[in-house]
Amino acid sequence: MVDVILGLQWGDEGKGKIVDFFAKDYDVIARFQGGPNAGHTLYVGDKKIVLHQIPSGIFHDDKTNLIGNGVVLDPVVLKKECDAVASLGVDYKKNLFISERTHLILPTHRALDKASELSKGQEKIGSTLKGIGPAYMDKTGRNGLRVGDLLDKNFTTQYIKLRMKHQRLLDNFNFQEDIHQWEEEFFEAVELLREFKIVNGEYFINEKLQAGKKVLAEGAQGSMLDVDFGTFPFVTSSSTISAGVCSGLGIAPQKIKEVIGITKAYCTRVGSGPFPTELSDSTGDFIRNAGNEFGSTTGRPRRCGWIDLVALQFACMINGVTQIVMTKADVLDELAELKVCNSYRVNGEEKNYVPFQMNRVNIEPIYKIFDGWNTNISSIDRFENLPDKMKTYINYMNSFLKIPVNYISNGPGREQIVHVKK
Repeated sequence: MVDVILGLQWGDEGKGKIVDFFAKDYDVIARFQGGPNAGHTLYVGDKKIVLHQIPSGIFHDDKTNLIGNGVVLDPVVLKKECDAVASLGVDYKKNLFISERTHLILPTHRALDKASELSKGQEKIGSTLKGIGPAYMDKTGRNGLRVGDLLDKNFTTQYIKLRMKHQRLLDNFNFQEDIHQWEEEFFEAVELLREFKIVNGEYFINEKLQAGKKVLAEGAQGSMLDVDFGTFPFVTSSSTISAGVCSGLGIAPQKIKEVIGITKAYCTRVGSGPFPTELSDSTGDFIRNAGNEFGSTTGRPRRCGWIDLVALQFACMINGVTQIVMTKADVLDELAELKVCNSYRVNGEEKNYVPFQMNRVNIEPIYKIFDGWNTNISSIDRFENLPDKMKTYINYMNSFLKIPVNYISNGPGREQIVHVKK
């Protein structure tokens, strides 16, 4: 049995904490897509750590963690992350496995990402410049190097061949930056990567399932950044929705049971792209500061706005979401009035669906207004003790989406989650 946890917005929904919370009920935690452009923030005791490549179950000593074939892996980022995890007393090599089919991010992928983004000028898509797009392009172009290639005696020859191809592209961009230091770090990190348990990921995960083990598939980024169904072209390069679990881990669709979708109590977005409910005023500034809305990967301030139920309903539909976790509800504690977008006015006509290409039409959000609860909810641990006005907010979401909000996160701590018991 496989359950899935994924984001329903534009990423940054708080997936790391939620995966960590649910991990105790599973035997295997597996990342199925994305790369170091996704940062999952966890608090271990009083220490904050951001995981970019390692699954969020790494702090559970009895759990197996798998980096699946749908991920693109930067050995340099992984090494730094392993050092950070080790500093907290975790033996990461004990229970971290990597699929041999996982594609590698090379230094030249990062250079190509930077060169390409710079060349776009005002049409930048907001890339994190981590080399994700070029790595996935090499994957679909059948040029990429994979983790399993590290065990081949001809790996260096293969690397040089691909590097030369990339250099020709960089010359076209007139990219002048020296990446030799990047390469030194890369080959140092590659040596560490060779020491990991590199496995045939699809056999590995299916053997676990046949043995009756419970698997939690951990998504990165958010559904509205999906390469097919997101706000194209302002999207990532992989499938961020539940369908990506099958191709990103090598499992059959019927193995998936629960799809747990995560949404903030409001909306955020990093980088460029359409955002119908964005607030460019003091309320948006308040949400950004109260929610510490700055990218865990990039440090960039996130754009903030009211919750968008049109986009959320769309994300629930394409993922087959069975239950919802709402995070950062406490950020709204001090607001006297809350707004919920329940339809769009698109070029003057009211619509209740996500348009083909949001950035080509004029979208005006249509709001339903709620009273704020004006109560500090951070120490509340039972649903019945939440303010009535907050319950009204939650119940409206339930009735609109027709999918239950089963958990509410009311603070960054591991224990700050309210279970909405039915």
